[in-house]
Amino acid sequence: MAKKRRERRETDGLSSAQEEVKPAASDSPVMKDAQPESEGSARMSLLILVSIFACSASVMYLVYRNFPELPDDEMEKIKIPKDMDDAKALGTVLSKYKDTYYTQVLVAYFATYVFLQTFAIPGSIFLSILSGYLYPFPLALFLVCLCSGLGASFCYMLSYLVGRPMVYKYLTERAHKWSQQVDKHRDHLINYIIFLRITPFLPNWFINITSPVINVPLGVFFIGTFLGVAPPSFVAINAGTTLYKLTTAGEAVSWNSLAVLGVLAVLSILPVCFQKKLQQKLE
Repeated sequence: MAKKRRERRETDGLSSAQEEVKPAASDSPVMKDAQPESEGSARMSLLILVSIFACSASVMYLVYRNFPELPDDEMEKIKIPKDMDDAKALGTVLSKYKDTYYTQVLVAYFATYVFLQTFAIPGSIFLSILSGYLYPFPLALFLVCLCSGLGASFCYMLSYLVGRPMVYKYLTERAHKWSQQVDKHRDHLINYIIFLRITPFLPNWFINITSPVINVPLGVFFIGTFLGVAPPSFVAINAGTTLYKLTTAGEAVSWNSLAVLGVLAVLSILPVCFQKKLQQKLE
C-alpha cells in the first residue's frame, strides 16, 4: 500500500509539472495559435501562393495589353525598372504619353506598384522616384502612399490566408522576437508601425508577412503603413523631379534627407513616450 501511494504521488507530481510547463510554451502571441505544421501543409500553401501570383500576373498582362499601341523601340522600354537607366527610359516614354493617355498610364502605374508591393518584388523605389517626374508632388505622394498601403495590406492578407505555415516553418524565431516587441507597443501600434516604416530596422517584407501571424489588426496595419511610408516617399519623389541627374537609386537619398527621416522617426514615437510618462505620474 505504501508503495502504491508513493507511485501515485510521483504520478501526480509529474502531471502537475507538465501542466506548469505547457503555458510557458505558449506565452508568445506568435505561437499560441500555432500547431505543428506538416511538410504537406507548407507545400500546399506554397502551391496556392504560386496560383495567386499567376492570376495576378495575368491581370498585369491584361493591363499592359490595353496600353496604347507604341512604336517597337518605345514598347521595349515599358517594363518594370531594375535600375536607374530603366527608370529614365520608362519615364521618357510615359511622360510623352501621360497627357494623351492619362487614365491608362495612371492605371498601369498603380497596378504595377501594388503588384510589386503585394509580392515583395524589388523595383518599387524606382516607381516612387518616377512618380515625382510624372505627376505633381501632392498627387505623387498620395499615389505612392496609397499603393504602398494597399500592396502591403494585400501581402498581409496573403500571409493570413496561406502564409502561416511558411512563417511557422522558416521565420518562427524572428517572428517570436518581433511579437515580443509588438506586445510592448500593443496600446499604440499605429505609432510603432509608422516608426518601423520610416526606419530601416526591419525589412518591409518581413513586417508584411508576419503582422497577421502576431495579431496586428489589418486596419492599424494599413493606416500605419500609409502614414509611415510618406517620409521616405517624400525623399524619393523629390529626387524624381531631377530624374535625369540621377545615376543610381542611392543618389536619391542625401545626408540632409536622412537627418529629416531621423527627426520624423523620433517624432512618430514621442507621443508614446509622453503617454507612458503621463500614466506613470497618474499611477
